[in-house]
Amino acid sequence: MSPAGAVLGALLIPAVAAPLIALCHRRPNLREAVTLVAAGALLAAVASLVAPVLAGERPVVRLLELLPGVPLAFEVEPLGMLFALVASGLWIVNSLYSIGYMRGNDEAHQTRFYVCFALALAGTVAIAFAANLLTLFIGYEILTLVTYPLVTHHGDEEATRGGRLYLGYLLSTSIVLMLVGIVLTWEVAGTLDFRPGGILGADVGSATIGVMLALFVFGIGKAALMPFHRWLPAAMVAPTPVSALLHAVAVVKAGVFSVVKVVVYVFGVESLAATGAAEWLPGVTGFTIVAASVIALRADNLKRRLAYSTVSQLSYVILAAAILTPLSVLGAALHIVAHAFGKITLFFAAGAIYTAAHKTEVSELDGIGRRMPWTMGAFTIGALSLIGIPPCIGFVSKWFILQGVIGAGHWPAAAVLLVSTLLNAAYFLPIVYAAFFRSPTGEPHGEAPLPMVVALSATAAGAVALFFAPELPLALARRIAGLP
Repeated sequence: MSPAGAVLGALLIPAVAAPLIALCHRRPNLREAVTLVAAGALLAAVASLVAPVLAGERPVVRLLELLPGVPLAFEVEPLGMLFALVASGLWIVNSLYSIGYMRGNDEAHQTRFYVCFALALAGTVAIAFAANLLTLFIGYEILTLVTYPLVTHHGDEEATRGGRLYLGYLLSTSIVLMLVGIVLTWEVAGTLDFRPGGILGADVGSATIGVMLALFVFGIGKAALMPFHRWLPAAMVAPTPVSALLHAVAVVKAGVFSVVKVVVYVFGVESLAATGAAEWLPGVTGFTIVAASVIALRADNLKRRLAYSTVSQLSYVILAAAILTPLSVLGAALHIVAHAFGKITLFFAAGAIYTAAHKTEVSELDGIGRRMPWTMGAFTIGALSLIGIPPCIGFVSKWFILQGVIGAGHWPAAAVLLVSTLLNAAYFLPIVYAAFFRSPTGEPHGEAPLPMVVALSATAAGAVALFFAPELPLALARRIAGLP
């Protein structure tokens, strides 16, 4: 298959899988087999693009012209390649986990769940491979709309309220802010294409660039930058596989990916550094990192703690991009990968605990590691990765971010990294200690269903394996940052 054919295949596979899954609604085994085959086929299509992209190729597919000079077009560059690899790879393990979770908890509307999940991956690939801002915007909105039924899956009052917040925040920020930023970019640059070094001319004033940057950073609400973050904890009413999709596979990753892509390919790292138009951004992201960590520290509900941890960890990516050095941009790209593997493992563990023990609060987890050693062992690895402790990939990404920060002489950002790392340890390590070193409480129980345990073990192993073998994400990240 040609690279252009692989791009088209990656876009079509999850989109075609969705109606096929719907047709299998009376045969659950076949429905789930279609899901797993589609996930494997998507990963194969995406993986086939790695070698051409690393060799310097940029496979392009243009479908139709949406506006004069603005086509619906897809182009694979290193950042999109990295994001697509993460999303397609984790769809496989998330699908395996979902089989155990949805059956183990006898969830309703399982076919709708798998259909929407496939459509969410189609939107994610469209975002990853978008060749211009308008194509990115369309994929972004599609992802919001197809994940709404997943957030409101349970159909009760709490789910409906969470879904309203989800749609309200994400649609309002994208339409009122992001879309305005896109229109302003067209007026200023005369193009919406993503290009290395950016598309804004040298005659654009720093004030205009600062306003445009703010429109994008806050308009991309999926990045959950404060104060546009409340949709994320509200969406935790969804089933745990959906939380994993929101936090690790697609939604929030689409947010921080879009911010980094705009910084690198619309504004340009060197241009932003020269104008000083991004000097305000490290302060906003630093506040989000620390404030969200403090809220996580005080949360007793496990999923709420993980949700605010995500708000904090996402801002690591934006902070690193805002430092505007090659090493910090490299660290931002790597942290997308590190956070994906660490956070999906933690949510998988939370769902396994709920399925096997029906516990949702941190204060209820005393001794649970003795009854669920595989689950809590994986939880420990995920926590260590997000804290930034070796041998986990989270250490690698934080190391590069720190190197970029120190290289720029940005000591307030270095202080934020130190304080937030201590806060990460403060809200994760007590859970690990209580799970393994306190006496169990409640009725005896074992591990969750095997598919769930296999999935969470695989993602935890991935977080460790990437520490020892980070060559592929590192090679892509170096090209994003313009490093040899």
